[in-house]
Amino acid sequence: MADSFDVIVIGAGPGGYVAAIRAAQLGMSVACVDKRGVPGGTCLNVGCIPSKALLQSSEKFEEANHALGQHGIKIAGVTLDLKTMLARKDKVVGENTRGVDFLFRKNKIDYVKGNARIAAPGKVAVTLNDGGKRELAAKKAIIVATGSDSADLPGIAVDEKRIVSSTGSLTLDSVPRSLVVIGGGYIGLEMGSVWRRLGSEVTVVEFLDRITPGMDGELSGALQRALEKQGFTFRLGAKLVAAKAGKDGVELAIEPAKGGARTALKAEIVLVAVGRKPYTEGLGLKELGVALDDRGRVKTDGRFATSVPGIYAIGDVIAGPMLAHKASEEGVVLAETLAGGRPSLNYDAIPAVIYTWPEAAAVGKTEEQLKQAGIAYKTGKFPFTANSRARANGFTEGFVKILADFRTDRVLGVHIIGPDAGTLIAEAALAMEFGASAEDIARTCHAHPTLNEAVKEAALAVDGHAIHI
Repeated sequence: MADSFDVIVIGAGPGGYVAAIRAAQLGMSVACVDKRGVPGGTCLNVGCIPSKALLQSSEKFEEANHALGQHGIKIAGVTLDLKTMLARKDKVVGENTRGVDFLFRKNKIDYVKGNARIAAPGKVAVTLNDGGKRELAAKKAIIVATGSDSADLPGIAVDEKRIVSSTGSLTLDSVPRSLVVIGGGYIGLEMGSVWRRLGSEVTVVEFLDRITPGMDGELSGALQRALEKQGFTFRLGAKLVAAKAGKDGVELAIEPAKGGARTALKAEIVLVAVGRKPYTEGLGLKELGVALDDRGRVKTDGRFATSVPGIYAIGDVIAGPMLAHKASEEGVVLAETLAGGRPSLNYDAIPAVIYTWPEAAAVGKTEEQLKQAGIAYKTGKFPFTANSRARANGFTEGFVKILADFRTDRVLGVHIIGPDAGTLIAEAALAMEFGASAEDIARTCHAHPTLNEAVKEAALAVDGHAIHI
């Protein structure tokens, strides 16, 4: 006999576990099924959290080697203990996943460890990790929140030894002499930054003629220049056509994306970071007639409902940016909708961050998008070289750029490259959520001395009134 719940969530990542918790808070009985065996999904286990732990550790190593001298702190003989660094990363992951496990218990969510398949509307069959079987029934909704997996390249075999995915790049047992990153997006640049700081020679091969596609072009160019100064080599407008792993490394064949002569490239390790693909296999979606788009994503309406009544989807399996916080917000909105509420989610106010150093962060429209849409806009920019806190901290690279509607002054987009850009962007997201104008930000008193003052000055610059430049 099936165990009955109001809501069954498939997937315990940032979308799934947040949807489960919010539904439970709203009085619904909830089961959350996940095959990994520990909650948190890709983000907590092999994505956002472990990569940020390594980024933090590698920043400390870089700082000790090259940056502390300017502060009068002299350190000699800095050495790397990679085993300890990786152990710290694993400890951080464990603390986060145990935290989610605690929240499941606190909210009386039935956490089911196993593979889920939707047998029929309202019915979920689970093959438990211990080999057993369990039947679940949903009275209100089944939520598909299974996330995404690393995208692959045709003909390129990822062995997680010489040719690795983002998951494999988190567990290398030694610092490679050379690392070739295939893909100039945020995953490749972040993991490339980790291993570059620890001593690798890093080359990024990107199919397009720029890195970080989708980012504001000016920000993208500034980020590339910053990374080149750190030792990155970029081969843009190039594609990987072959990779042969051997005992001593990987032999690569590279061709111009627009056609041309093939060149050879060799690396000790190759990281394939060409994006991610929705994880929908084995869930029974096609058999039930759940509609998918041409990229394999689940089609949903404005309330996350699929083409089959009672089945919903959120996060990386549906259209939109593949961001953990986007999935979490969708989970909250869906849970509140199922409870009879009418919440909303403003996709134009969802920030995105690349955690290199300098960090790059954005919310809203890029200049390219505004031009393509024919929207008249004003621009305000302010460099961190003119920010007193950035000078005191010893890192002044980058700028804040605000795009505002030419007629109404409403903020349409904010783009930041510089120290702690990922934190600074929250102010811009809040401003856009409330429909603020550039003048609203400019007239808001910002504490001194803080990096946030650069946001205020950029807002002042929209109308040519910046004070400190």
